[in-house]
Amino acid sequence: MEKQPKVIYRADSTSAESLRSMKKRLCEICDMYAGRMVRVQTMDGGVYDGIIRHHEGCILYLELDAPGYRAFWNPFVPFNPYYNTILPLVLYELLVISLLS
Repeated sequence: MEKQPKVIYRADSTSAESLRSMKKRLCEICDMYAGRMVRVQTMDGGVYDGIIRHHEGCILYLELDAPGYRAFWNPFVPFNPYYNTILPLVLYELLVISLLS
């Protein structure tokens, strides 16, 4: 007979239900505003402007905004290695999502 592993953490049922409810609501918001420009603030104080591109499971994929880079190359704007960068953010770490446009 195999020995059962020792549980070192178990979320209480109230917290788990609250997280499931929050995840469901954030997924609905991501679906509703996909393709729109938003500002996202995380619980750790990070602030990111970008376009909601996708969400899957607990992850929001935000395409970071890169001012000055659009459909043409401008020799007067320095190279930005973060242009079109997709930033994955964990849904349950988000504090605020604000619509920018």
